[in-house]
Amino acid sequence: MARPVWAGNLSFGLVSLPVSLYTATDSHTIHFQQLQRGTSDRIRNRRVNERTGNEVQLDDIVKGYDTGDEYVLVEPKELDEIAPGRSRSLEIAGFVDLTEVDPIFFDKTYYLGPRVSEYGKVYSLLEQALAKAGKAGVATFVMRQHEYLVALKAENGLLTLHTLHWADEIRDPRKEIDNLPGKTKASEKELRMAE
Repeated sequence: MARPVWAGNLSFGLVSLPVSLYTATDSHTIHFQQLQRGTSDRIRNRRVNERTGNEVQLDDIVKGYDTGDEYVLVEPKELDEIAPGRSRSLEIAGFVDLTEVDPIFFDKTYYLGPRVSEYGKVYSLLEQALAKAGKAGVATFVMRQHEYLVALKAENGLLTLHTLHWADEIRDPRKEIDNLPGKTKASEKELRMAE
């Protein structure tokens, strides 16, 4: 049995439903360890100062953002202060037609289940209502100190939660691909044959 990756309350209006979030997909990527040839000795990576070649302790490392001319340094404490807190709430802000969400916005899929069986009826009613209406609930929530934009959908008798890309994360294909042909002139016969 899978363990939930997040647990909290799904709320919309005056209704609150205790839920658990489960990963919906498995990665079958093979992960290798680095070993010294001819032995079973693992190789470890070390943090080394590029200029001096000396090893640096973890406590002496800060993050920096390259502005081009210099680095803006950010201390771990500063990152902790601006990081979103741990959230136990998944509050639906609104509902949209599923056809209004372009597939490019979808990122990762999770299964959402009721945390306790007493809420099975509320869970089922929400799932059926979303399925019948063809709508998705849109919400934000925090998991693992990261804020996510999500769509809550009904699929095959259960609720699924899909993390979404923010609008500014979607690249403009016309800026990325320099040789797009645009609309070309085609005869009706060519178009019918292509279809």
